[in-house]
Amino acid sequence: MKKRNKIISFMLTLFFVLGIFANVVKAAPNKKEEGSPKETGINVDASSALLMEPKSGKIIFEKNSNEKLPPASVTKIMTMLLSMEAVDSGRIKLTDKVTISENSKKMGGSSMLLDTGEVRTVEDLIKGIGIASGNDAAVAMAEYLAGSEDAFVKLMNERASQLGMKNTSFKNCTGLSAAGHVTTAYDISLMSRELLKHPTILKYTGTYMETISEGRKSPIGLVNHNKLVRFFKGCDGLKTGFTDEAKYCISATATRDGIRMLTVIMGSPTYKVRNKDASMLLNYGFSKFECKKILTKGSDVEKVTLNKNGDRFFVAKAKEDLNIITEKGKDAKITKKIVLDEAKKEYKINEVVGNCEVYQNGELVGKVKIYSDRNVKRPGVFENLKNNFVKILDRGV
Repeated sequence: MKKRNKIISFMLTLFFVLGIFANVVKAAPNKKEEGSPKETGINVDASSALLMEPKSGKIIFEKNSNEKLPPASVTKIMTMLLSMEAVDSGRIKLTDKVTISENSKKMGGSSMLLDTGEVRTVEDLIKGIGIASGNDAAVAMAEYLAGSEDAFVKLMNERASQLGMKNTSFKNCTGLSAAGHVTTAYDISLMSRELLKHPTILKYTGTYMETISEGRKSPIGLVNHNKLVRFFKGCDGLKTGFTDEAKYCISATATRDGIRMLTVIMGSPTYKVRNKDASMLLNYGFSKFECKKILTKGSDVEKVTLNKNGDRFFVAKAKEDLNIITEKGKDAKITKKIVLDEAKKEYKINEVVGNCEVYQNGELVGKVKIYSDRNVKRPGVFENLKNNFVKILDRGV
C-alpha cells in the first residue's frame, strides 16, 4: 500500500513539473525584448538597424545591431570625427591649406574631383567628405592629419577602441571594400553620437548642394548623397554609404522641437528602402520623446546657505536654459543638485560659482552653470567656531 502511494505521489509530482515546463516552453517564443521589432511592432527590411536618442544614449529600437558588416562610406564618420576633434582642439584650423597628393587624386569611387598639386582648405575637404563623400578628400585629410592613410587608420582604430566600438576594424579611411573592414550598427551609433558633440559638422553634412570655385577654372559642384537632408524634416546629417558588398547604409540624424534622433541602417537592398527605414525609425523616435524645459536663463535655481544659522546665503541663478529629453507617458523624477566651487572664499554678484546638476530618475541628464545674485563671503574657521560656541551656550541656558 505504501509503495503504491509513493508511486502515485511520484506520478502526480512528475505531471506537475512537466506541466510547468510545458508552459515555460510555450511562453518563451512570445517574449518581447525591449526595442526589438516584436516589442515595437516595427519591421525594417535592412540587415541591421538601430535607433538612439543620442543625448542620453538610450537605444529605442535595434535589429541585429551587433552583427559585423561592411559599412561602406559610413566609415567616413570616423574620418570626420578625427578631423573635427583636431579642429576643435586647435591642433589644425579650417583655413589651413592642404596640398593634394597623387595618392589622393587616384582614389576610386565617389570623388570630389581634386587634382594633384591642387591646394584646398581643411574646410573644403571636410565639405567634400560630408557632402559629396569624396574618397579623394578623405585621403587628403588623412595624410594631412597623420602623414599617411595607414597612420591615420591606426588613429581611427585607436579612437574606435576608446569609444567602446568592440566589433569594429577599419582598414581604410574611405569605406572602400577591404578584407576585414567591418563594424556594426551599434558601433556606428557610438561614433556618430561622438561626432554630434562637434555641431559645426552639421553645417556641412546638412548642406544639400555646395559649389567650391576659389582657385579653380572649373568649380567643384558638391551634391549630398543623403537625400533625407532635402526631403526629411529636420535632417542635418550624417553619412550615407554604398558598395556592392555593403549594400545601402546610412547614419541619419534629425532634430524636431528640441529633440534629436539618430538612426543607423546597414545592408539595405536599395537606397529607397534604406531611406524609408531611416525615415520610419526617426519618426518613431520623435513620437516617443519630448523636450522639457527645466531651467530658464536668469531664473532662480535654489537658495544656497553658507552657514548653519542660515543668515549668510545667496540665490543661485541659471546661466543658460536647460532642457532635457523625456519619454512620453512615463513618470520622470527630476532632482537638482548644486555643486559649488569650494575653492572660492567669496561669491561675487553675477559671477559663476558652480553648476546645477539635473538628474532624471537618479541619472545625470544635464548641468548648467550657476551664478550668485549678490556679494557674500563664506564663513571662516573662527566664525564657525564662534557660531558653534554660541549654540552650545544656548543649549546650556
